[in-house]
Amino acid sequence: MSINVQNITKTFGNQKALDNISFSIAKGEIVGFLGPNGAGKSTMMRVLTTYHQADSGTATVNGFDVQKAARSVQKSIGYLPEHNPLYVELYVKEYLAFNADVYQVNKQKIKEVIEQTGLTPEANKKIGQLSKGYRQRVGLAAALLHDPDVLILDEPTTGLDPNQLIEIRKLIREIGKEKTILLSTHIMKEVEAVCNRVIIINKGLVVADKKLEDLRETEQQVIEVEFDFRVEEVLLKQLPHVTAVKNTGGFVYEIVFSTSKDMRPAVFDFAHDNELKTLQLSRKNKNLESLFTELTS
Repeated sequence: MSINVQNITKTFGNQKALDNISFSIAKGEIVGFLGPNGAGKSTMMRVLTTYHQADSGTATVNGFDVQKAARSVQKSIGYLPEHNPLYVELYVKEYLAFNADVYQVNKQKIKEVIEQTGLTPEANKKIGQLSKGYRQRVGLAAALLHDPDVLILDEPTTGLDPNQLIEIRKLIREIGKEKTILLSTHIMKEVEAVCNRVIIINKGLVVADKKLEDLRETEQQVIEVEFDFRVEEVLLKQLPHVTAVKNTGGFVYEIVFSTSKDMRPAVFDFAHDNELKTLQLSRKNKNLESLFTELTS
């Protein structure tokens, strides 16, 4: 396993930030690490990167214990924190050269990471002249300089415009072909676009650990429909594959079906056969956002 976390607990004063957390991440996975503010995401990442020491439990990165072999862990990890710390008065190449000296890597690697992260057009500019998107690329380039096996990215797309989001997502997917990535974000679409697995934590506890493909293939769907007249719920329950019906107010109903087949035509036909008008009709599959809300609200 690239990352293995067993029963990690971390407290700050009277606040328990992590409560007996366990999970593992295999080589080559891109895992979304989700949770509301204060859930413990950044604390867990700082434990893995050796910035914090856990009160109890064990964690390893590439087989190295984060407490007993901190230096080896640091060499194995490329870390991009939420607030990307950059020296804005330095030129891009100058900043990367400084980091290369810190990691004691060949300066030839600077050219490689500049090309890998798409920084070539901006390589001779000062960091302070760059857009937020290119500054994030500089942070990624610095994290990749020593060719780590694991990347830990904390909110890597915060504050980016839509075009920059697309570019950084593409870059992360490309990097993920060769490395293990743990990605923290508040943006559900980010995880669905980039990751192949999601771990959700809430109040310091792991509340979900699912592969994205399993979530996409769920056979539960919710149809929201508004008629022009009240309907007896028992009639709607006679539709095929119905597991639940709920009147959410007025003439609006939520109908839960246990099938992946789009059931909107069946609801429309029901309205037609019962001489009802359909004022609105929408399908709401159980996606990552609804799962997140359900587990953390």
